Amino acid sequence: MATTPEPPAAPPKPTWEPKQPDPPYPWLRPTIRIRLTLLYGGMFLIAGIVLLSIIYMLAAQALHDAGSVAFRVAGTNVQITSDTCPQLGAALNNDQLNDAIKACTSAQRQQALDSLLNRALLALVGLSVMAFAFGYAMAGRVLSPLGRITRTARRVAGTDLTRRIELDGPDDELKELADTFDDMLDRLERAFTAQQRFVGNASHELRTPLAINRTLLEVHLSDPGAPPELHQLGKTLLATNERSEQLVEGLLLLARSDNQIVERKPVDLAEVAERAIDQTRAEALARKVEIRGERESATVQGNGVLLERIALNLVQNAVRYNVPEDGWVEVTTEVRDGQALLVVSNTGPVVPAYEIDNLFEPFRRLRTERTGSDKGVGLGLSIARSVARAHGGRIIAEPREGGGLVMRVTLPV
Repeated sequence: MATTPEPPAAPPKPTWEPKQPDPPYPWLRPTIRIRLTLLYGGMFLIAGIVLLSIIYMLAAQALHDAGSVAFRVAGTNVQITSDTCPQLGAALNNDQLNDAIKACTSAQRQQALDSLLNRALLALVGLSVMAFAFGYAMAGRVLSPLGRITRTARRVAGTDLTRRIELDGPDDELKELADTFDDMLDRLERAFTAQQRFVGNASHELRTPLAINRTLLEVHLSDPGAPPELHQLGKTLLATNERSEQLVEGLLLLARSDNQIVERKPVDLAEVAERAIDQTRAEALARKVEIRGERESATVQGNGVLLERIALNLVQNAVRYNVPEDGWVEVTTEVRDGQALLVVSNTGPVVPAYEIDNLFEPFRRLRTERTGSDKGVGLGLSIARSVARAHGGRIIAEPREGGGLVMRVTLPV
């Protein structure tokens, strides 16, 4: 008979980095303002080069047309000296003297063109700097409404749905965009308000009948004269009622956790993990699963109850979906690269990589398990992902070699 291989004694070292490295030069990001600046400045530079070339050619043509020598030296014993053209004094005859005058005139004409070109280039460089600076300032002024829209959108992303752009100015495309965005925010605010009202009403309407049912069942089960069949039926109905209560609580928590956390307080993930382990320890002992791992202090800003729910759901899943014997769950917390990290690893069945994303969907489980399973209502990982997103973090699952999963939760410190 073939024997199943024993799981490894310790989980593999994580190789995943929770935070992407920042770009070395963030100010070189190709923003619209930079692109408009380069466009405006580049157009001015090209126009300046074309204009300078035309001026240079016109000046060269004018000097060439007017630069020919209008006289010739004739006769004998003619002596001409010049400080700018010393070769005139070295001429031995009239032909050499005329050639020297012509060469001197050509040299002065070329010197004048070079001086014109150098000064024009210096002027072009100065004007180009001014053009780029002016283009940058004008681009910033033109794009300032977009910056205002972006800042408002970021505040709205922080759950402040009361913010509005209320852009003033001419009735142009940017104002039309801002007004459309304000209308969208109005609809979003009404939708979120209606959702919160519905969650509050559903919380009361759904919990009350379930609590009444539980009380009635417990009263009937406490009757010692009830027949065994009634006791068995009552226990079955009580278990079903308890499962419905868990389902309602999970759905309500999932609805609430989809929003950003407004009130944030310092929460230590190590303490949260310890509390989750304490609540799961009895179940782990019953299933013969060892819970281990080192938990370092990792303080984040958030809601302690919701963060505890993340750790509790992950630890409970790691305990319930484990191997029958010699199973373990490792829970670690640490701060790495400016991010708080909670890692829950466990032994368990082999999970194909293509099923990982499905685990985070509501009511989805491994392979053939359905909502009738005794391992939960199928909302644990959905709630964990929703709470992590509400805190500005994320959760990633990876198949572990040999079976089981490695769940990593990263939250901003």
